[in-house]
Amino acid sequence: MALAAINPTELSAWKKLLSIFEQEKDISILEHFKNEPNRTEEFSIQSEEFLVDFSKHRISKKSLSALVELAEESGLQKAIQQYFEGTSINATEERAVLHTALRNFDKNSSASVDGEKVYDAVNQTLHKIEKFANSVNNGSWKGYSGKAITDVVNIGIGGSDLGPNMVVDALGFYHTHIKTHFVSNVDGDHVLESIKHLNPETTLCLVVSKSFTTQETLNNANTIRSWFLEHTTQDQIEKHFAAVSANVDKANEFGIASDNIFPMWDWVGGRFSLWSAAGLSIACAVGFNNFKELLKGAEAMDQHFQTASFDENIPVIIALIGIWYADFYDAESEAIIPYTQYLQKLASYLQQASMESNGKGVDRSGNNVTYQTGSIVWGEPGTNSQHAFFQLMHQGTKLIPADFIGFKKSLHGNKRHHDLLMANFFAQTEALLKGKSAENVTDELKKQGKTDAQIQALLPFKVFEGNRPTTTILGEKLSPKSLGMLIAMYEHKIFVQGVIWNIFSYDQWGVELGKQLANAILDDFKTNKFNHHDASTAQLLKAYQESK
Repeated sequence: MALAAINPTELSAWKKLLSIFEQEKDISILEHFKNEPNRTEEFSIQSEEFLVDFSKHRISKKSLSALVELAEESGLQKAIQQYFEGTSINATEERAVLHTALRNFDKNSSASVDGEKVYDAVNQTLHKIEKFANSVNNGSWKGYSGKAITDVVNIGIGGSDLGPNMVVDALGFYHTHIKTHFVSNVDGDHVLESIKHLNPETTLCLVVSKSFTTQETLNNANTIRSWFLEHTTQDQIEKHFAAVSANVDKANEFGIASDNIFPMWDWVGGRFSLWSAAGLSIACAVGFNNFKELLKGAEAMDQHFQTASFDENIPVIIALIGIWYADFYDAESEAIIPYTQYLQKLASYLQQASMESNGKGVDRSGNNVTYQTGSIVWGEPGTNSQHAFFQLMHQGTKLIPADFIGFKKSLHGNKRHHDLLMANFFAQTEALLKGKSAENVTDELKKQGKTDAQIQALLPFKVFEGNRPTTTILGEKLSPKSLGMLIAMYEHKIFVQGVIWNIFSYDQWGVELGKQLANAILDDFKTNKFNHHDASTAQLLKAYQESK
């Protein structure tokens, strides 16, 4: 049984929210603080690793309560149960969505697909990942010349690249001696630039492709195999390539030994696959024990998500706040601002996880939606971003809710740097909240010796209206476990929003058309006939061909 098809706009909670919005839309966040003396405590949740403060939002106890009602009326509780048990909630592809089972260490887990429990298969694969990663890290895996592996290259695209790439970067502090590289773009310059400084004798490649036919991944894998064959023979390829794929025969044809092929199950979507064998590069980069801690962090957030009441549930609350802004305030985007350079790729990862999932315009009944879904996700680390797009956030015309992510402790222990970083972290959310009044600006300019005429001329440009909404996510320190919790939190946020928006979050038909046309254009390059394309595309194709 798939998820229930419930149009959110027909629910009583949605109608109540429309009424509340009209009452509250002009109430500032600071006014909410005045009206609700215990706001900070009531609009914060403390979890095992994080304090999540959502008090700096244009939302009251009344509107938040109605949003929780919306979640309840949307059938969210039942949907969560279906999600974790393995119901085929990816209905258009007739698949379960069960990446949560990849980090479930409970032997009594009820997660199953087509009546078969998946715990044993997941556990067997996890042991295989452990053996593989340990052999790479302890030097027992040898290349064709008998030398130990020094570099691992992950070859994939989409979720097979973005998730592992982000995690490996985020956990840089915990790296082993193995250097990890990622090749994704079919751009030949990218792949050749990635391998030009590598030694084929000590390089191991991981080809991550469910079908083992993904155009970009296979082209890159073949290019790198050709590079190996300049130095060794085909029978030695198995010492330098492993695969994560459901297509064992294709991987064997490529030259990969069956023992080095890891499963990729249909019930794990690519953009949520880093917890699976698609995370082999992570296990090699940080060691298996840290990979396991990553899984355990995600499991801890899974348990919180399943058991906490909606009004104390971190993924549910942040999802509901996102719906409040997207569908009632007409906010088009949301920013992710981590105050740690280690999380520099988090926004890119969440772009795919969120926008590929919830960028849908058709509901679960096949009807066009009449409300907003899928927000645009973007962001960069602070403090760099403060010198880039914060001007727009502070004084621009866009409403941009933002998540600020920071940690109490630095990993290298430089207190002076960390105090400066975190001073900016706290200051920016306060500045976005409070702004700067005309009175404050006037006082500042008077102290600078400006004349009344100069003050009046400058005043409009230096006033900040404030009232810009933010969520603060404050962790203890960035660790494999806390990172696992953070990623899982956003995964569940995406799920909650998809349930309430009445869309199928786990298919991605929107990526197919471009692939189909690209294959057709490759054939056109052979015939040099482009007239069947639109006039613009035909002109561009002719210009490209003439340059060859």
